[in-house]
Amino acid sequence: MSDSPCLNCGACCATFRVSFYWGESDEVPGGLVPQRLTEQVTPHLSCMQGTNQPSPRCVALMGEVGGGVRCSIYEKRSSTCREFPFHGEDGQDSPDCQRARALHGLPPLPSNPRGPGQEPPVAA
Repeated sequence: MSDSPCLNCGACCATFRVSFYWGESDEVPGGLVPQRLTEQVTPHLSCMQGTNQPSPRCVALMGEVGGGVRCSIYEKRSSTCREFPFHGEDGQDSPDCQRARALHGLPPLPSNPRGPGQEPPVAA
């Protein structure tokens, strides 16, 4: 993911509530997400601290949105974070990614000129 725009963005981590099944916390055998960084939303749903606010920002996000960021628990992040598609991943556009960027005043990322699974044009 070294060429991923995510490394200089972080808008998704400061826009959406990051909720997931409570059993993903490290309080449960096999769970990964540090429980100390979560809060309970419902009996079966937890979220990352800071994301259940009117102006969300995940407690695990380090750095300034749009200016170089990283997730302090990247290897232990929730399934919600693992499954969130960044714009351009697998050749797909991500409207949620673009919306989060816009909410933080970041320019949109270019749209994918080809569909998923299509090879780039070959120079003649």
